[in-house]
Amino acid sequence: MSDMRIFDPHIHMTSRTTDDYEAMYTAGVRAVVEPAFWLGQPRTSPDTFADYFDSLLGWEPYRASQFGIRHHCTIALNPKEAGDPRCRPVLDLVPRYLAKDGVVAVGEVGYDSMTPDEDEVFAVQLEMARDVGLPVLVHTPHRDKAAGTRRSLDVVRESGLPPERVLIDHLNEPTVAMVKESGCWMGFSVYPDTKMDEDRMVRILKEYGTERMLVNSAADWGRSDPLKTRRVGEAMLAAGFTEVDVDTVLWDNPVAFYGQSGRLDLAETEPAAFYAGNTIKRGG
Repeated sequence: MSDMRIFDPHIHMTSRTTDDYEAMYTAGVRAVVEPAFWLGQPRTSPDTFADYFDSLLGWEPYRASQFGIRHHCTIALNPKEAGDPRCRPVLDLVPRYLAKDGVVAVGEVGYDSMTPDEDEVFAVQLEMARDVGLPVLVHTPHRDKAAGTRRSLDVVRESGLPPERVLIDHLNEPTVAMVKESGCWMGFSVYPDTKMDEDRMVRILKEYGTERMLVNSAADWGRSDPLKTRRVGEAMLAAGFTEVDVDTVLWDNPVAFYGQSGRLDLAETEPAAFYAGNTIKRGG
């Protein structure tokens, strides 16, 4: 299946290189969603978030378009920094960004250490999503995942958000069934060493089917691989799934979930020309 089309529904392109964009395009990636998240060290003021959010809406979509890829983002105060009092005023910034065209969901929200601060920030941002009619991307904690996923589902239920507007991400074998039963969408991050791998992902798809399933690379500043979506598609074909199945998981499902925002722009974009010898246009 050389013409596989891929929509990576969770990838942190801010941390990736132009070489990654080129390789992703060659592999069939034509659209991505970049969730707002932690940058690896603590941020010290809401102004730094404003600059980061601006880059997710301006610079990164432009950079992606240079390589023929459509870039969208999600906006939120992330779970990792939800407990830092210096970051709490970011909640006052978020609604302004949720009104922007390139924002297709509220996220990442959810839990890191499952603290009372995280509870509060999670609930407030679910309420924002309900008020503006956007879907929600929920980050489940890397530690004590089953308890964190169960608690996340409880908070989502209490929020009154329809489950079909919620994507519960970073799932694994012990957490799939509870999310499937809830009616929420199921997200899986495929990594080189941790989280899911291609073979485990294929086994889950065989057991639970392709409905409401999203596969992402979650590629970031750690050891990760922005081509893992393609590798899952290839592993699915090798395991007997059809090309239609692969297209459902790698394209139709992310389009259906984020399409609920009414803001997806999937028009083909041509890789850009040079500007006076530069690949990036500089200045006015």
